[in-house]
Amino acid sequence: MLHDFAIIGAGVTGTAIARELSKYRLNVVVIEKLSDVATETSKANSGIVHAGYAAPEDSLKAEMNVLGNPLFDDICKELYIPFERVGSFVVGVAGDNFDFLEKELQNGLERGIPGIEIIKDVNLIKKMEPRITDDVEMVLHAPSAGIISPFGLAIALAESATINGVEFHYNSPVQNIEDMGNFYIIDCPTRSFQARHIVNAAGLFADEISRMAGDFSFTISPRKGEYLLLDKMEGFINHVLFPVPTKKSKGILVSPTIDGNIFLGPNAKDQESKIDNSTTIYGLEEVVQGGRKIVPSIPLKETITNFAGLRAVSDTNDFIIRASDNKPRLFHAAGIQSPGLSSCLAIAKRIIEIIKEGGVSLELKDNFYRSREKPIVFKELNWTERDQLIKEDPAFGNIVCRCETITEGEIVQSITRPNGARTVDGIKFRTRAGMGRCQGGFCTPKVIKILSRELDLEEDEIVKREARTKYFYGHTKDFRRHKDATA
Repeated sequence: MLHDFAIIGAGVTGTAIARELSKYRLNVVVIEKLSDVATETSKANSGIVHAGYAAPEDSLKAEMNVLGNPLFDDICKELYIPFERVGSFVVGVAGDNFDFLEKELQNGLERGIPGIEIIKDVNLIKKMEPRITDDVEMVLHAPSAGIISPFGLAIALAESATINGVEFHYNSPVQNIEDMGNFYIIDCPTRSFQARHIVNAAGLFADEISRMAGDFSFTISPRKGEYLLLDKMEGFINHVLFPVPTKKSKGILVSPTIDGNIFLGPNAKDQESKIDNSTTIYGLEEVVQGGRKIVPSIPLKETITNFAGLRAVSDTNDFIIRASDNKPRLFHAAGIQSPGLSSCLAIAKRIIEIIKEGGVSLELKDNFYRSREKPIVFKELNWTERDQLIKEDPAFGNIVCRCETITEGEIVQSITRPNGARTVDGIKFRTRAGMGRCQGGFCTPKVIKILSRELDLEEDEIVKREARTKYFYGHTKDFRRHKDATA
C-alpha cells in the first residue's frame, strides 16, 4: 500500500503531526520503533507548558513556544486532557543575576506573554508560595505557564489521529530508507512501508533517519536529565518553580504535576549514548541540592521513584523544522528539546504549512472528528455515579491499583480504546495503575492477568514495555532442577 505520508516517531511531536495530518484527505501511517507512543523522550518529560519568555531571541524555540502555549486550552477541552495553568516563578535569591530576570521580563513583554511580571514584595511572594526559600528577593511570575501529562497528551493525540484514520505501527525500528523517485520505501524488521512523503519526528534518532534518507545536514546529541518524584502532596507548592537558569539548562525545578505529585529536576548532562537513561547517585544529589535552594523543606522521605530522560539536542541547539534541502518529500521536525512539549502543537501546524509550501495539495476532510470519547476516571466520580457505573459494569467495582484507586473497568477501557494499551507500561501511562506509592508492587500481577485475558495471550507473553522486558522466564521448579543438576 502506498501511503501519502509516513511519520517516523510517535512522541508528542509525531502524534501532534499525525493528528494535524488526519484533518486532511490523506493516507497516513506512523512508524514507531518502540511498543507505544511517548516511550522515549516524551515519557521522561517535566510536563510543563512554558510561558515562552525563556527561549533565545529569533529562535524557532521562542517562536514555536509562544505560538504553541495558547493552543493547549482548546485541544485539552476537545480531547479531555487534564491541564492546568498554575503559573511559574523564576526565583531570584541573593547573589543571583537580577538583570537577567529583567531581561526575561522584557522578552516576555515583547512577545506578548499575558500577565508576566516581576514581583519584589517578599510578603506577597510568600503568600503565593509559602514554602519558598526565605532567601527569595524577587520572582519573575508568568501566570500562563501550565502543567500537563506529556504521555497523556501523546496518547490522546494518537487516539484522535487513529479515530480519524491514521495507522500506527509499533515495534518497527526503521532499518533502511530507499528513495524510489516518486516515493520512499521504509524497511523495518517485519515489514516495509511505502510513502510518498516522510515526516522525520524520530527524536534522539532523527539524524540517523535523515542520513538513511540521504540528508546529512544535521546531528543530534543526547543530554540526560535526572528527576526525583515525590508522592502526592496537594498544595505543597502552587507554581512551577525555576531557579535563575544557566546557559545549558533552566536549572533544577521544583514543580507540581497534573496528578498531584511533586518532582525535582532535571539536571543536564551531555553524553554520547542515546540509550543510557540510568540515574546516578551524584546526579540525584545534584537534583536534591538544587531543589532545596528553592524549597528547603522538601520531604525526601516522600520520594517514590527516580528516573532520567534524554533530550534531543541539535548541532544548532535549536529546533529543526523544515523541508530537507536535498531530498524531496522529506520533512524534518527534529532537535525538539525543551520547550518541545510546549511547542508541539505549533510545530505540527508549521509542518503543515511547510508541506503546502512544498507544493503538496492538501484537502480538508468533511468529517474530521475533533473530540474523542471521554475516558472514565472512577475516582473523579461522585458516589451516585460510581454506584450506577458498577451496576452497568461490575468491573468498575474491582479496585486493582489501591494507591491510585484504579479499577479493573478502567484498565479494560484502556486496552479496548482506539490505539489501546498492549503492555503493562501502556496500562500505567493510560490509567496511572502502578504510578502510586508502591510503584506497582501490589497491582502489577493483577494488571498482567487482565492484559492476558483481554488480549488472549499467555501471562508469560505480557511484557513491561518491550519484548526484552519480560516478567516471567520460566517456572521456579525448573530453575531448582537446573541448580540441583549442576550442584
